[in-house]
Amino acid sequence: MAVSRPRIVVTVGVVARQAEPGIAARKNSLYADGVRRHGGEPVLLDATASPDERRAAFETMDGLLLSGGADIDPSRYGRPSEGPQDIEPDRDQLEAEAWAAAEARGVPVLGICRGAQAVNVFAGGTLLQHVDGHGGPAYGHGPAAEHAVRLVPATRLARILSPANVGGGVLRVNTYHHQAIRAADLAPGLVASAWAMSPAGDIVEGFEAPGDRLVIGVQCHPERVESTPPAFERLWGFFVDAARGPAVGRSRT
Repeated sequence: MAVSRPRIVVTVGVVARQAEPGIAARKNSLYADGVRRHGGEPVLLDATASPDERRAAFETMDGLLLSGGADIDPSRYGRPSEGPQDIEPDRDQLEAEAWAAAEARGVPVLGICRGAQAVNVFAGGTLLQHVDGHGGPAYGHGPAAEHAVRLVPATRLARILSPANVGGGVLRVNTYHHQAIRAADLAPGLVASAWAMSPAGDIVEGFEAPGDRLVIGVQCHPERVESTPPAFERLWGFFVDAARGPAVGRSRT
């Protein structure tokens, strides 16, 4: 049976630990806003959540959104530290648990910025620990830096964002990241669906898993609507709609 108001678990950073808690709280609320705009019920979860709180959230979620934030500990993908700026191992653990639960229950997953990198790592990929030219001003400290992304024709992400262009085309997106995914870093089983230029060569700006289940990662921040093309509102809608549908092994209590 389809769910009219799907519960979307949104993993976020612990506000009180951030250098600017007010901005951190605002950033977290933007993810929830994106879910609510399309009829979903966001359930924000951070690393302070107890085992019981995590279990309850994962057992009743209809979708999983891994949001932006600090760098992932390179030990998660078997590499020495070569450029992370901040790491939060307890958040890595929370999101690894959330990913495992989403995989087991077959719910759709959307990864945004750090969240996309987390999906890639949990699926067996690696990361480029620093790339120049893609950071820009921090959120709340000036206009967003932007760059072009090239959508890969016939991919699910391209069909969502550019249906009138046979699934291809170019969009300008915001950019707030200093780590990246190259072709060689992409996890087995994931397919690149958008690319951008960088000093390190082309980097993956969007990816997806083939098959019926929705698993999509984007490197930009579509929740920041003031610097996001309107086309990305379709991605929010598509994700929440996917969470409404039945999935094998999913149960609600």
